[in-house]
Amino acid sequence: MTKKILLFLLMISSFILIFYKFNFIPQYLAFDELEFAKLALSLKDQSYTPYSPLATGHSTLYFYLILFFFNIFGVNNFALRLPSALSGIGSVFVFYLIIKIIFKKEKKLFFRELFPVILAFIFLTLRWFFNFARFAFEAPFLLLLELISIYFLFNYFENKKTFNLFLSGIFSGLAFNSYTPGRLFFVLPLGFLIFNFIKNKKIILLKNILFFIIPLFILTLPLNLYLLKNQDDRIDKLFFWRNHEMTLKEKFDGTIQNINNLFLMLFLKGDINGKHNYPGKPALNPIIFVLFLIGLFYFLKKERKKLFGWFFLGYFFISLAPSIPIYPWENPNMLRTYTLIPSIVFFTGQGIIFLINQFKNKKLLISIFILVFISSIYEIRTYFKYQSQVFKEAFEIKYPLEKIIYEKNY
Repeated sequence: MTKKILLFLLMISSFILIFYKFNFIPQYLAFDELEFAKLALSLKDQSYTPYSPLATGHSTLYFYLILFFFNIFGVNNFALRLPSALSGIGSVFVFYLIIKIIFKKEKKLFFRELFPVILAFIFLTLRWFFNFARFAFEAPFLLLLELISIYFLFNYFENKKTFNLFLSGIFSGLAFNSYTPGRLFFVLPLGFLIFNFIKNKKIILLKNILFFIIPLFILTLPLNLYLLKNQDDRIDKLFFWRNHEMTLKEKFDGTIQNINNLFLMLFLKGDINGKHNYPGKPALNPIIFVLFLIGLFYFLKKERKKLFGWFFLGYFFISLAPSIPIYPWENPNMLRTYTLIPSIVFFTGQGIIFLINQFKNKKLLISIFILVFISSIYEIRTYFKYQSQVFKEAFEIKYPLEKIIYEKNY
């Protein structure tokens, strides 16, 4: 009963945090949001298209979802941002389910029933997470799709039912059709399955991989066929690795600079874009960053045999990868690296476990939970008191969406 009450409180908290002053913080629209609305409306009364060159070029899955909510609630700011908000709330719940699977068999973890709620609460209250869930960018929708795919993949390893692989493949395929960084995600679950086959050397496992590959192939085929015939201008404009006018040394130096900037983003100098972040503030506050580092080192030193840890380490690097070949002045970027969040929270949880196991003191557990609560209050306060002030300038369009779309003088 206590567990159910805590889960209920977690979901209520996610609704409150994401929908509190939903149309007022941020009150105005970003230029990209306006372009997203136009892209969504351009899909109306047309046959299905997997990609649109509008708004610098995007695959269209997310924009069909926006169009669906426009048809229900009308063309307005609320309908435009609702898919992202619902994706955020869904992500909290699915992340809770994933952590529940991981720690289900941890008999030595005396607070294992409570642990999924704790980590999901950390996940929810990271400013990096809930900031993007409050306006209309694609990243929260991508994160939800990836988390659902991971949930079904982990379910397969829990109960060996191959239908879970089929569902995991479906959501990996949908992630491919979502925000551009999602095109790399399928490599992670597929690689995990192939590793499992190599480790166990059972032909039946090789057959099971097809349950993942077939829906993935079918769902990604339309977009892949489109991209074979047409250039993705968005990638061509952003990826300096494709710039034939740059020397090999310039590309190497740019790559090193990006890697440096992305890691510094976590604890020293964050994204300077006022839509993404309170300009320059690290993505992680000191409490979470220290727990994350402790957890990462603990895993690498003591828990290397646990495959779920290697999965999240791989997820961490897959989430970084799309930003590395982008022009250095585009980094650090907390939007393009949004899917780092689950890995960070997972290793933060490993840090908590290490401290509890190291000192074996329930009072320490209470102290850590107090620190986590302080961290959450700090993140929420930063967002609503300070970052919300930055939004007044960062979001450029001062008129409601319906006036911009329907009244030409705006």
